[in-house]
Amino acid sequence: MDDRRVLSGIIYVIRNGLQWKDAPKVYGLHKTLYTRFIRWNRLGVFDRIFVALTEQAGRSTHLMIDATNLKAHRTASLLKKELFPAISDGQKAA
Repeated sequence: MDDRRVLSGIIYVIRNGLQWKDAPKVYGLHKTLYTRFIRWNRLGVFDRIFVALTEQAGRSTHLMIDATNLKAHRTASLLKKELFPAISDGQKAA
């Protein structure tokens, strides 16, 4: 499978917030996309891409990417007294 097509598929899945299995068939098998994403991530391929893009743009050495769409379960914000006793007791006192 062509690396450019796989990279386009990885970007498509991440940009649209899809599960790997929902990737369009034009990008290849979803398992291929996932395994290459994991392999390239461990090898630092994406870090090197971001560094090259930053240097090419002639900007600072920092590249910021907005990732504000995080999913959390509705109970994720609840504090458990057993896990955080000092915080739970402090909130009661306030």
